[in-house]
Amino acid sequence: MIPGMGRMDPRQMRLAMKRMGMQTEEIDDATEVIIRTKSKEYRFVNPAVVMVKVSGQQIYQVTGEPTIYEGTTQGGGAASRPSGPVISQEDVDLVVSQTGCTPDQARQALMQTDGQPADAIIKILTNK
Repeated sequence: MIPGMGRMDPRQMRLAMKRMGMQTEEIDDATEVIIRTKSKEYRFVNPAVVMVKVSGQQIYQVTGEPTIYEGTTQGGGAASRPSGPVISQEDVDLVVSQTGCTPDQARQALMQTDGQPADAIIKILTNK
């Protein structure tokens, strides 16, 4: 909320931003945003990203729930990041429900298919 402007509907807000020379653009197809510091890595999967242009500058607003990895490497980035794809419990449950395999087998298949549930299901079903 911009101070002093009170409650505004989205249309009024867009008009006010346009008068101030601000432009916004949603980046709809963003799949991942990673912010690395010397000691941490913030990884946003499927974030909402908006780019705001103001006075020739571009500002990116990232909205979502980050996974935070701590630690450092010699190169200065976070070291505790996973060695493979991030596997969600939802994906494991989906593979188990579609194939009847164990959760460990589902995780292993997901790791081998870069975290893609459909590929993991096919892999398990073709190996039976």
